[in-house]
Amino acid sequence: MTIPYGRQDINEQDIQAVVDVLKSDWLTQGPTIPRFEEAVASHCGGKYAIAVTNATSALHIACLALGVGPGDVVWTSPNTFVASSNCALYCGATVDFVDIDARTYNMSVEKLREKLVLAESKGRLPKVVIPVHFAGQSCEMREIKALADQYGFRIIEDASHAIGGRYLGEPVGNCRYSDIVIFSFHPVKIITTAEGGMAVTNNPELDVRLRLFRSHGITRDTELMVGKSAGAWDYEQIALGYNYRMTDIHAALGVSQMNRLEEFCERRRALAARYNEALKDLPIGLPWQHPDTESSFHLYPIRCLGSNASDGRRAVFDKLRAVDIIVNVHYRPVHTQPYYQKLGFAVGDFPVAEQFYSQAISIPMFAALSDDSAITVINAISSAVRG
Repeated sequence: MTIPYGRQDINEQDIQAVVDVLKSDWLTQGPTIPRFEEAVASHCGGKYAIAVTNATSALHIACLALGVGPGDVVWTSPNTFVASSNCALYCGATVDFVDIDARTYNMSVEKLREKLVLAESKGRLPKVVIPVHFAGQSCEMREIKALADQYGFRIIEDASHAIGGRYLGEPVGNCRYSDIVIFSFHPVKIITTAEGGMAVTNNPELDVRLRLFRSHGITRDTELMVGKSAGAWDYEQIALGYNYRMTDIHAALGVSQMNRLEEFCERRRALAARYNEALKDLPIGLPWQHPDTESSFHLYPIRCLGSNASDGRRAVFDKLRAVDIIVNVHYRPVHTQPYYQKLGFAVGDFPVAEQFYSQAISIPMFAALSDDSAITVINAISSAVRG
């Protein structure tokens, strides 16, 4: 039996929710979209939620809503998928990175502080910083927000991995320490809409801008229109936007999945606890959890240690895949990608992220993973590592 590193959990209620929409009058731009947005906002404690096609489009319009453009600088983590930095490039801005903390694998607050001091001396402070909640564990947002207040940058939380997670006892996504929070609903994430994303904010002006950029920059709101409306059919394009609208079909799956969000997270945490106990005596690194956080465990990355960790990682990776445990690696540091090296980045720029990448393997972690399959994974890792 093949065991993937992640997969969706779809039940009959999810299927029926989608079928109900397919039989309705609204396949897109209908009432299920606001229902899904309300469900996410209610869970997080955020005021406004804007559903979009995927987290990449959510990151893009978040940058646009904050006015990111040519001449601006955006900083993010190198330990992430390329979308976290690409979104700034879409806007014509310049991207830079802040190295990660060796324990949490998230953006290092100390490295951020040091980089800000240097940037201020050069008159080149970032307009926006995008911390990434890697694997489902929140960054140290209180400290990052304090630096934002001191140095005047805005914050987009890339919480693509982290819906259902908590920070300082509160849900990730409440925007207490940021301007906008982004979620992803890809099939391997905590909940899925097949493809989909969400931007959450507490700022009513950002809510208006995000909705405009989601849908071509078009409005029917007479208070936003430049001229007088000619009638109920009339609309105006008042910004250059995109077609980033989620369909009601996808939203219906999201509404149904939200009913099981806590169940999914509890199961992932139980699996993480099981892995922690079973793997603790092996010569590998396990994901450390900051006491201020409660991860949703989108990923469970182990690290192969030792002087030849990269070779060891490859050997363990190959052994696990050979027995149909489809482990993965998250992520090749963004600055080492060929496209980013053409922009001037080089191997060695962010050594902690590079070291983590050389050691990391993401092992199976998803709510539908059975206890028997978890035992199979544990035994296979033990054999591969000891071998």
